[in-house]
Amino acid sequence: MTVTSRRQAWRNRAATTAALLVAAAGLATGQAATAHAAVSCDVAYSTNDWQGGFTANVTLKNLGDPLNGWTLGFAFTGGQTLQQGWSATWAQSGTQVTAKNLAWNGTLATGASTSMGFNGISTGSNPKPTAFTVNGVTCGGQNPTNQPPTVALTSPASGATYQAGAAVPLAATASDDGSVSKVEFYVDGTLVNTDTTAPYSYSATGLASGAHTAKAKAYDNASPALSTETAAVPFTVGGGNQTPSVVASATSVSVPEGSSRTVGFKLSQAPTGNVSVNLTKTGDADLTISPSTLSFTTANWNTAQNVTVSAAQDSDEANGTATIAAAATGHTGASVTATEADDDGDTTPITHVDNPYAGADGYVNPNWSAKAAAEPGGDAVADISTGVWLDRIAAIAGSSSAMGLRAHLDEALEQDAANGSRPLTIQFVIYNLPNRDCSALASNGELLIAQNGLNRYKTEYIDPIAAIMGEAKYRSLRISTIVEIDSLPNLVTNLNIAKCQEAKDSGAYVDGVRYALNKLHAIPNVYTYIDAAHHGWLGWDTNFGPAADLFASTVAGTTAGFNSVDGFITNTANYSALREPHFTINTTVNGQTVRQSTWLDWNFYVDELSFAQAFRNTLIQKGFNSNIGMLIDTSRNGWGGAARPSAPSTSNVLNTFVNESRVDRRFHAGNWCNQNGAGLGERPQASPAPGLDAYVWIKPPGESDGASKVIPNDEGKGFDQMCDPTYTGNARNGNNMSGALPDAPIAGQWFSAQFRQLLQNAYPALP
Repeated sequence: MTVTSRRQAWRNRAATTAALLVAAAGLATGQAATAHAAVSCDVAYSTNDWQGGFTANVTLKNLGDPLNGWTLGFAFTGGQTLQQGWSATWAQSGTQVTAKNLAWNGTLATGASTSMGFNGISTGSNPKPTAFTVNGVTCGGQNPTNQPPTVALTSPASGATYQAGAAVPLAATASDDGSVSKVEFYVDGTLVNTDTTAPYSYSATGLASGAHTAKAKAYDNASPALSTETAAVPFTVGGGNQTPSVVASATSVSVPEGSSRTVGFKLSQAPTGNVSVNLTKTGDADLTISPSTLSFTTANWNTAQNVTVSAAQDSDEANGTATIAAAATGHTGASVTATEADDDGDTTPITHVDNPYAGADGYVNPNWSAKAAAEPGGDAVADISTGVWLDRIAAIAGSSSAMGLRAHLDEALEQDAANGSRPLTIQFVIYNLPNRDCSALASNGELLIAQNGLNRYKTEYIDPIAAIMGEAKYRSLRISTIVEIDSLPNLVTNLNIAKCQEAKDSGAYVDGVRYALNKLHAIPNVYTYIDAAHHGWLGWDTNFGPAADLFASTVAGTTAGFNSVDGFITNTANYSALREPHFTINTTVNGQTVRQSTWLDWNFYVDELSFAQAFRNTLIQKGFNSNIGMLIDTSRNGWGGAARPSAPSTSNVLNTFVNESRVDRRFHAGNWCNQNGAGLGERPQASPAPGLDAYVWIKPPGESDGASKVIPNDEGKGFDQMCDPTYTGNARNGNNMSGALPDAPIAGQWFSAQFRQLLQNAYPALP
């Protein structure tokens, strides 16, 4: 089997490597019609220079009215030439340079910032621009000053109605150019609570019936502190004639025979006390529900609780139906129609469990196992389950030297038969979208959008995979699928690259992922996990929220909606540390937060576990089922060995503290190819932490990420400079060395030197 490795599409926000050189802020005084936004901005411009060239990092902060579309302008004064840029559409005409927003960063609220950058050529000196415009209006020339925080009241909604005596949820979001010290909540102009940590919230109780208003006020950490408050939002307690109701997440559900599905229930508005929802089922006896009672309170009334609908295996060939009625005193009830999807008499039971890794053994790929066992000390890990990568159409059938899909499934049946009563989970990477890995070089795919790639992806790739996985003889297996690594995250951060923009404009990535989910989810014993990059890619707020929104809109468009996804996976084939034991995101050094360090560069997460758990919570808020689980690929993120710090640094210099304390020993978190010094991480295990289905080894250790030099091949694998150990880097990795091991073969081929180093540096250490 040949595996195409995942290379990282690093976020398009260059690390800060030079001191702030130019800043402009102020309110534009030019004439403008009152219908236009008043422009006021803060532009930070810094460079990293070398002989004949430079990388510029630019941050635009909107200090005026909200902007819906912006164009930043400035002039070169030293004969510089723009080469290529990111996070904006860059252009140069004469000395004038413009950067126009992309689709994902065009809206800038008051106080919001966006970062971008470009590479340029200089012929000697590299003087910095001294004036900037936004939408043709001069920003001004003042030095940056402390700006007041931004705040938005997210609850209650304007015009909301609550039952008399019910708690009214108050919630707000706030941000600042420094940090937010506190958020105050007011009801009818009276302060009712102060919250100093996000998420900012409070439940207001004991409010009299009638009309009320709520507002929030945020303060920054400056001295003197600046503050901003929201407009007052009206709401009513005990008003109106609305009858509260029970709300179901769907009006119908189809349950494969021998399997189960879930339906969520919640209340339409806050109750005055505890409410019991009683569920009854009438109709086909083979359809059952559990539990039969749900309990809601003034705190959890708006959080859906799942009811499991199960269809027993029977011998008839009828699609039985049943009605599930949900009733509560004083509430309008809800009704859901359940249909048993008969399997034409096949009596093999199929249960789609919540976590396919729980209580199961993992499939051992004999191809990888043999290579691992042949290495000194490799026997220690040769029986560990790793992912099987279906990275091209030919991988489905296999070859004389590589097992295909059916061969792996047949081998899995034999392993399942030999392990007693325990189920067996086998993992496949679904990885062949047209314009695959659109910002990659080492792992480009075989299909192109412009060459009928999407249709071929569906008919020649996904359809055959689904047909084989859906065969009755494989129904005893739990088949876990990792769906399209790097695809959707590229649509968030890499639209400056033509192939990524084509993937977005054509809808090929979204359409392809939806098609794969529709086909795979229809098979009861197949589980779907979408790739969600890693904390060093989506951990910034400018990427985190947009990524969650994109995932939600993509999955909501599938036939089964949010039910078509079992979870998400992070860190696939990457090296991000699972935990940073010696500091957290809240650690400060000499009055500075670790977020200000060069290593973190204002990221909100220091490691993969905290990111995965936080991202899961956000996905649930976006509409995903509350039982979705996360996977983390721990195959190469152990970072053990002698270089692993055993305690926090004692330095009071921020960058020194972080660099001496972090267990991730890469030169930069943007480095992704065959990293020198890496080690095996946590061994695969089910339910290792809250919200996680498993730690997994999706990337088989010892299989190369990419060649360290140009190697001709017939697999379409290119050469990426990030795999060259002599490469001095680019803006995406802060112009650091690549950190790659030398003498690496093309992506997917066995790399003995890497495997031996992974064994040596394993953490936890091997026995």
